[in-house]
Amino acid sequence: MTTEVSRDSRRSTALSTPPPSRWMRWTAHAVPLIALPSSLWRLAMTVGVPVGYSDAVLRTDYGLPGSGYFVLPLITVLQELAALLTLGLVSNWGLVAPRWLPFIGGRPVRTWAAVVPAALGALILTVVTFSQYLAWDKVDSGSLDDAHRSVMGWCYAPLLLWGPLLGVVTVSYYLRRRRQR
Repeated sequence: MTTEVSRDSRRSTALSTPPPSRWMRWTAHAVPLIALPSSLWRLAMTVGVPVGYSDAVLRTDYGLPGSGYFVLPLITVLQELAALLTLGLVSNWGLVAPRWLPFIGGRPVRTWAAVVPAALGALILTVVTFSQYLAWDKVDSGSLDDAHRSVMGWCYAPLLLWGPLLGVVTVSYYLRRRRQR
Protein backbone atom coordinates (compact mmCIF):
# COMPACT_ATOMS: atom_id res chain seq x y z
CA MET A 1 0.00 0.00 0.00
CA THR A 2 2.82 2.39 0.85
CA THR A 3 4.49 1.80 -2.49
CA GLU A 4 1.22 2.48 -4.30
CA VAL A 5 0.82 5.79 -2.46
CA SER A 6 4.39 6.85 -3.22
CA ARG A 7 4.00 5.82 -6.86
CA ASP A 8 0.79 7.82 -7.05
CA SER A 9 2.47 10.93 -5.59
CA ARG A 10 5.36 10.57 -8.08
CA ARG A 11 2.94 10.20 -10.96
CA SER A 12 0.84 13.15 -9.82
CA THR A 13 3.91 15.37 -9.52
CA ALA A 14 5.15 14.42 -12.97
CA LEU A 15 1.70 14.58 -14.57
CA SER A 16 0.53 17.83 -12.98
CA THR A 17 3.61 19.78 -14.07
CA PRO A 18 3.26 21.20 -17.57
CA PRO A 19 5.93 19.94 -19.96
CA PRO A 20 8.73 22.31 -20.93
CA SER A 21 8.49 24.03 -24.26
CA ARG A 22 10.53 22.76 -27.17
CA TRP A 23 12.73 25.88 -26.88
CA MET A 24 13.50 25.16 -23.24
CA ARG A 25 14.42 21.57 -24.07
CA TRP A 26 16.77 22.79 -26.81
CA THR A 27 18.22 25.41 -24.48
CA ALA A 28 18.85 22.86 -21.74
CA HIS A 29 20.43 20.43 -24.21
CA ALA A 30 22.66 23.22 -25.55
CA VAL A 31 24.34 23.72 -22.16
CA PRO A 32 26.44 20.50 -22.16
CA LEU A 33 27.39 21.25 -25.77
CA ILE A 34 28.49 24.75 -24.76
CA ALA A 35 30.81 23.26 -22.13
CA LEU A 36 32.27 20.72 -24.56
CA PRO A 37 34.85 22.81 -26.51
CA SER A 38 36.71 23.92 -23.39
CA SER A 39 36.59 20.36 -22.08
CA LEU A 40 38.06 19.04 -25.32
CA TRP A 41 40.78 21.72 -25.29
CA ARG A 42 41.73 20.76 -21.73
CA LEU A 43 41.77 17.05 -22.59
CA ALA A 44 43.86 17.73 -25.70
CA MET A 45 46.41 19.52 -23.54
CA THR A 46 46.38 16.59 -21.10
CA VAL A 47 47.12 13.96 -23.75
CA GLY A 48 49.96 15.95 -25.28
CA VAL A 49 48.36 17.73 -28.22
CA PRO A 50 50.44 20.89 -28.71
CA VAL A 51 48.23 23.75 -27.55
CA GLY A 52 50.99 26.35 -27.61
CA TYR A 53 52.38 26.15 -24.08
CA SER A 54 56.05 25.47 -23.47
CA ASP A 55 57.05 22.41 -21.46
CA ALA A 56 57.95 24.72 -18.56
CA VAL A 57 54.47 26.30 -18.48
CA LEU A 58 52.78 22.90 -18.77
CA ARG A 59 54.87 21.64 -15.86
CA THR A 60 54.52 24.65 -13.52
CA ASP A 61 50.98 25.86 -14.31
CA TYR A 62 49.19 22.65 -15.25
CA GLY A 63 51.19 19.89 -13.54
CA LEU A 64 51.98 18.12 -16.80
CA PRO A 65 53.52 15.64 -16.56
CA GLY A 66 52.36 14.77 -13.06
CA SER A 67 49.21 15.65 -11.14
CA GLY A 68 47.72 17.36 -14.20
CA TYR A 69 47.02 13.93 -15.68
CA PHE A 70 44.48 13.47 -12.88
CA VAL A 71 43.38 17.05 -12.14
CA LEU A 72 42.61 18.25 -15.68
CA PRO A 73 40.41 15.27 -16.64
CA LEU A 74 38.70 15.52 -13.24
CA ILE A 75 37.90 19.20 -13.88
CA THR A 76 36.59 18.24 -17.32
CA VAL A 77 34.34 15.47 -15.97
CA LEU A 78 33.00 17.72 -13.18
CA GLN A 79 32.34 20.52 -15.67
CA GLU A 80 30.39 18.24 -18.00
CA LEU A 81 28.44 16.67 -15.12
CA ALA A 82 27.49 20.14 -13.88
CA ALA A 83 26.38 21.09 -17.39
CA LEU A 84 24.33 17.89 -17.68
CA LEU A 85 22.44 18.80 -14.49
CA THR A 86 20.67 21.46 -16.54
CA LEU A 87 18.79 18.62 -18.25
CA GLY A 88 17.08 17.86 -14.94
CA LEU A 89 15.19 21.13 -15.24
CA VAL A 90 13.43 19.84 -18.37
CA SER A 91 13.28 16.12 -17.48
CA ASN A 92 11.17 13.95 -15.21
CA TRP A 93 14.17 13.44 -12.90
CA GLY A 94 13.88 17.15 -12.14
CA LEU A 95 10.36 16.47 -10.87
CA VAL A 96 10.89 13.15 -9.11
CA ALA A 97 14.33 12.15 -7.82
CA PRO A 98 15.71 9.01 -9.46
CA ARG A 99 15.24 5.87 -7.34
CA TRP A 100 18.97 5.16 -7.07
CA LEU A 101 19.62 8.37 -5.09
CA PRO A 102 20.01 7.63 -1.39
CA PHE A 103 17.41 9.11 0.99
CA ILE A 104 15.47 11.07 -1.68
CA GLY A 105 15.13 8.48 -4.46
CA GLY A 106 11.58 8.24 -5.76
CA ARG A 107 10.36 11.34 -3.93
CA PRO A 108 9.07 14.49 -5.61
CA VAL A 109 11.73 17.20 -5.96
CA ARG A 110 10.75 20.32 -4.08
CA THR A 111 10.69 23.30 -6.39
CA TRP A 112 13.10 25.37 -4.32
CA ALA A 113 15.52 22.44 -3.95
CA ALA A 114 16.08 22.67 -7.70
CA VAL A 115 15.58 26.40 -8.29
CA VAL A 116 17.91 27.79 -5.60
CA PRO A 117 21.04 25.80 -6.59
CA ALA A 118 20.32 26.32 -10.29
CA ALA A 119 19.81 30.07 -9.86
CA LEU A 120 22.95 30.38 -7.74
CA GLY A 121 24.85 28.34 -10.32
CA ALA A 122 23.60 30.58 -13.13
CA LEU A 123 24.62 33.69 -11.21
CA ILE A 124 28.06 32.36 -10.27
CA LEU A 125 28.76 31.07 -13.78
CA THR A 126 27.75 34.39 -15.30
CA VAL A 127 29.92 36.41 -12.91
CA VAL A 128 32.95 34.12 -13.26
CA THR A 129 32.83 33.75 -17.04
CA PHE A 130 32.25 37.45 -17.69
CA SER A 131 34.98 38.48 -15.23
CA GLN A 132 37.36 36.12 -17.06
CA TYR A 133 36.24 37.60 -20.37
CA LEU A 134 37.03 41.10 -19.10
CA ALA A 135 40.50 39.91 -18.03
CA TRP A 136 41.10 37.95 -21.26
CA ASP A 137 43.75 40.36 -22.59
CA LYS A 138 45.91 39.45 -19.57
CA VAL A 139 45.31 35.68 -19.67
CA ASP A 140 48.32 33.72 -20.90
CA SER A 141 49.46 36.68 -23.00
CA GLY A 142 53.12 35.80 -22.44
CA SER A 143 52.68 32.02 -22.63
CA LEU A 144 50.80 31.57 -25.92
CA ASP A 145 51.31 32.93 -29.40
CA ASP A 146 48.36 34.63 -31.11
CA ALA A 147 47.20 31.57 -33.07
CA HIS A 148 47.11 29.23 -30.06
CA ARG A 149 45.56 31.95 -27.92
CA SER A 150 42.80 32.40 -30.50
CA VAL A 151 42.06 28.67 -30.53
CA MET A 152 41.91 28.65 -26.74
CA GLY A 153 39.64 31.72 -26.80
CA TRP A 154 37.25 30.12 -29.29
CA CYS A 155 37.11 26.99 -27.13
CA TYR A 156 36.35 28.93 -23.94
CA ALA A 157 34.09 31.67 -25.40
CA PRO A 158 30.93 29.49 -25.47
CA LEU A 159 31.12 29.28 -21.67
CA LEU A 160 29.88 32.88 -21.62
CA LEU A 161 26.45 31.49 -22.57
CA TRP A 162 26.29 28.83 -19.85
CA GLY A 163 25.16 31.06 -16.97
CA PRO A 164 22.51 33.01 -18.90
CA LEU A 165 21.08 29.86 -20.52
CA LEU A 166 20.96 28.08 -17.18
CA GLY A 167 19.17 31.13 -15.78
CA VAL A 168 16.55 31.02 -18.54
CA VAL A 169 15.93 27.29 -18.06
CA THR A 170 15.73 27.80 -14.28
CA VAL A 171 13.08 30.52 -14.62
CA SER A 172 11.12 28.29 -17.00
CA TYR A 173 11.32 25.38 -14.52
CA TYR A 174 10.13 27.62 -11.67
CA LEU A 175 7.19 28.96 -13.70
CA ARG A 176 6.16 25.45 -14.79
CA ARG A 177 6.29 24.17 -11.22
CA ARG A 178 4.36 27.20 -9.94
CA ARG A 179 1.58 26.43 -12.43
CA GLN A 180 1.46 22.90 -11.05
CA ARG A 181 -0.05 24.01 -7.72
